[in-house]
Amino acid sequence: MKRVHKKASAALVTLPSTFSDSGSRWLLAGEKSGREEALFQPAAPHIPLSTYRVQFNRDFTFNQAREIVPYLSELGISHLYASPYLKARPGSRHGYDIIDHNTLNPEIGTHEEFELLCATLAEHGMGQILDFVPNHMGVQGGDNTWWLDVLENGQASAYAGFFDIDWAPLKLKLHGKVLLPVLGNSYGAVLDNAELQLRFDAEHGEFVIYYYEHHFPVDPVEYPQILAHRIDTLNTRCGPDNPVLMEYQSLITAFRNLPARDESSLERQVERRRDKEVYKHHLAGLVKQSPDIAEFLEENLHLFNGIAGQSSSFDLLHHLIEAQAYRLAFWRVASDEINYRRFFDINDLAGLRMENDEVFEATHQLLLRLVHEGKLDGLRLDHPDGLYDPEAYFCKLVERCSRAGQPPYLVVEKILAVNEQLRTSWPVHGTTGYEFSNLLNGLFVVTSNAERIERLYKSFIGEHVNFDDLLYRSKQLIMKTGLAGELNVLANLLSKIADADRHTCDYTLHGLRTALAEIIACFPVYRGYISSREVAAEDRHNIEQAIAAAKRRSTAADTSIFDFLRDVLTLSAAEGKSTAYYEQVLSFAMKFQQFTSPVMAKGMEDTCAYIYNRLLSLNEVGGDPRQFGVTLSAFHRANQARAKHWPHAMLTTSSHDTKRSEDMRARLNVLSEIPAAWRLALRRWSHANRNLKRRVDGMLVPTANDEYFIYQTLLGIWPLGEPDANEMANLGFRLSEYLVKAVREAKVYTSWINPNTDYEDAILAFVDTLINAPAESAFLTDFLPFQRRIAQLGMFNSLSQTLIKLTAPGVPDIYQGCECWNFSLVDPDNRRPVDFSHPRTLLNALQTLATQTSQHRCAGVRALCDTLEDGQAKLLVIKAALALRKRWSEVFQQGSYLPLAVKGEYAAHLCAYARIDGRRSVITMVPRFFARRLGEANTLPLGEEIWRDTAVEIPFHGPDTQYTCAFTGKILPPFKQLSGWRLPVAQVLAGFPVGLVIGENVPS
Repeated sequence: MKRVHKKASAALVTLPSTFSDSGSRWLLAGEKSGREEALFQPAAPHIPLSTYRVQFNRDFTFNQAREIVPYLSELGISHLYASPYLKARPGSRHGYDIIDHNTLNPEIGTHEEFELLCATLAEHGMGQILDFVPNHMGVQGGDNTWWLDVLENGQASAYAGFFDIDWAPLKLKLHGKVLLPVLGNSYGAVLDNAELQLRFDAEHGEFVIYYYEHHFPVDPVEYPQILAHRIDTLNTRCGPDNPVLMEYQSLITAFRNLPARDESSLERQVERRRDKEVYKHHLAGLVKQSPDIAEFLEENLHLFNGIAGQSSSFDLLHHLIEAQAYRLAFWRVASDEINYRRFFDINDLAGLRMENDEVFEATHQLLLRLVHEGKLDGLRLDHPDGLYDPEAYFCKLVERCSRAGQPPYLVVEKILAVNEQLRTSWPVHGTTGYEFSNLLNGLFVVTSNAERIERLYKSFIGEHVNFDDLLYRSKQLIMKTGLAGELNVLANLLSKIADADRHTCDYTLHGLRTALAEIIACFPVYRGYISSREVAAEDRHNIEQAIAAAKRRSTAADTSIFDFLRDVLTLSAAEGKSTAYYEQVLSFAMKFQQFTSPVMAKGMEDTCAYIYNRLLSLNEVGGDPRQFGVTLSAFHRANQARAKHWPHAMLTTSSHDTKRSEDMRARLNVLSEIPAAWRLALRRWSHANRNLKRRVDGMLVPTANDEYFIYQTLLGIWPLGEPDANEMANLGFRLSEYLVKAVREAKVYTSWINPNTDYEDAILAFVDTLINAPAESAFLTDFLPFQRRIAQLGMFNSLSQTLIKLTAPGVPDIYQGCECWNFSLVDPDNRRPVDFSHPRTLLNALQTLATQTSQHRCAGVRALCDTLEDGQAKLLVIKAALALRKRWSEVFQQGSYLPLAVKGEYAAHLCAYARIDGRRSVITMVPRFFARRLGEANTLPLGEEIWRDTAVEIPFHGPDTQYTCAFTGKILPPFKQLSGWRLPVAQVLAGFPVGLVIGENVPS
């Protein structure tokens, strides 16, 4: 009987409105063979007090991590936060290209070494959080056994359903095949050049086609093309009655009669999987037994592999390749035909179908064992927006971890657009902190100077950049180049839906594809989360907004195609239709959501962020360069909302993904305070360096926009102090690597696909001349004093933002090496090895200082301000705040967040708030806008001269409350005015640029 679908919002997963951290009862319903409901009482997750992120690779191993555990413990870290350490592609520097989820990466260490690391963490009372990658796996090469099995067996592979492959694309020649864009030239040229080589693995009885580090298994059904070629020659050589020959001929027939790759019967697929291995083993035995057969196959391999330059000699190999479950293609021109979902546009990372229960089980065995053994307290989920149904995955993961022994502390790498909220139905503790990083950064940007900075930027580059149009064009560019294949897959699915209804069957594939691209280019957030459970109002609103914007931009005579797309995306098109039609619509809508995220990421972060250079500190992952800073009231509101809804979200300021480190952004934010001085400096530098430009393709390089980008980069990355020759050489290398990446990501005059080396060389020559110029050169004479002033003020900014991160609602994370000054660029620069000897030495000195009397501590802390460049002041802030978090964990994990009013002449320069739990309070006072307050004076922002009558109101003050400086132990007496009790800022900031005040009841 034909079932009619009525509504697409039946709840399959029931969750509370907000996820409780305290082990409340909640219902999870999952779909396996049927619908199974499980009601259980999970234990409470272990919430970190703080985390320290380390990047594992062959140069930083389990043993090396174990060596720094005592240091991290002394610093006050509660949890080691590990980059992926499951088995990745050999030589992986990041670990996100996992090839086996159930094995540790041997380059990072053995199982025994991992156990020692876990034991050492336990000895120091520390836990561990793992960065887990559910969305994709590393493929290509010859490392991923699942992927190789798919290449060998196509749709008949046991792992065909593990990867998100379109087996029926528009191009008929690709039906039943996977397009592999791995060749360095056109297929014909590579073949004729003998770069593709057929080889025989005698041990396993397998034929494989090699292309440098890649290897592609041959379908066993096609082995007879090789085995039976010139069979008469073998007959003559062995004699027709030779029993080995007869066995060999029988084996050829057996291979030929294996079930085909497109066999739909599960029974026949299982037969193929079983028998092909039996036949391979038999073949290996025959070759080992018979020198004649071994020699014969070697001769055939020689014939198949042809003679370079003689095209016809490769006909045999070409016909063999044509019969495989893959098509080899030139990487530059194949993007619009790729038929497997990737991580962004990276061909070596293939998307997993984690919505498939079998895939979940196969990829989570080791993870769940580590949870069961108590070795993992939490997980960071990488790129959940790539998943088909993120919420369903989160629910399943939490349920399985809970059943394994412990629900995890769970944070997701989710990028939220401005005004977008994390879904409260998700059983997670929050995001990894991109939105916090941008919120915090914006606090140190002078919002009122937005127009002035915009005008000087426009004046310098000679044009106005409309960011909305730039983002739209960038997303369209991404869909025309790097992600064209995924767009084609979606358009094909949409066309089938349109064809199934007589009211929409007139829409052409071209029209649907064009409309689809328009909507995606106008989509306001990274993705939606429509599922069979519900169509949320937020998702419907975002779709309506994208449809309206797409209609405005469209030049089509009939815009009803957009209405059709709206109905499909909101599932309205399926109302009253058959189950089959509904499933098509639902599948398309959910795959659409998987696609909008990489388009936004590549368009915004990896294109616009390298073109729109108004203030580079705003061009950050999860940020929006259009938002010029954050008001103090908006900052407080965001912190209050996090305290209420996501009190354990991760707070980060630097990561392996950020475009610039926290300390580099802190420097660049100073420019927002001094637009006039910045404008004049740009004018002087541009004039001094005008003769250093080269003419490339009729234009001067670097362009004005490139030059503007370069000067900001130099201000942010320039080493502290007086760098020696080695430091400057290292700076030059880092800048060269970075600038090539930056201009290619921008995709204006060069790109990764079509590099313009003349343009890039001109950029590099310009910068090389700048940084290696004599100290008395016109540029450096002017640049260095300006940069040193920016660097000094940037350190004050950094101390302020560091203290906020450590005391605001959430779990603070410290990225490796950022406990001291760190001026890093985007990866790979921010993933450089860390020398832990320097911060260890500084921490030891702080430990000694902490044992001294309050008077000596005050003097010691004040002395740190005279040697800011060594980073010990930043380390002190972290050490003191983490010690307080450990001592009063309930204040930070459960306490309220109260913005504090600041009164006095310089109130606008201070952000103050309190974390309160019962009678305990922790007050944070951090200055901002130092350039405006200090002017050109080379002084510290300390004491009466700077702060005068500025004071912070403390409405919770009680008669027995005593206030103590967390850095020095000094008692800080409040004073009373008619409006209430206050703490004078000059007293709190008498000897250190930021204030951390402990309030507790001390009976008189």
